[in-house]
Amino acid sequence: MAEKYTHDELVELMKKPGWTLQANESDEAASGTLEDLLATSHQRQAAGHEPGLIRQAETSIELEMIEIEKLWRYLGLPV
Repeated sequence: MAEKYTHDELVELMKKPGWTLQANESDEAASGTLEDLLATSHQRQAAGHEPGLIRQAETSIELEMIEIEKLWRYLGLPV
């Protein structure tokens, strides 16, 4: 189930990336900050289209090269 944010929490998340906008099933999803996607959905609404659905993208982690190499070794891959 999707996390429910308060209005204040959403305002704090405005400039953070990690959001997607799916306008319709035939279009590719756009991604960016919540602020960017809200502006895009507003433009769509003003043009008479459905504004679309905004979702928070799944959390991702970043691995530094040393961590990647250690995991390669763990998997038995040549380094």
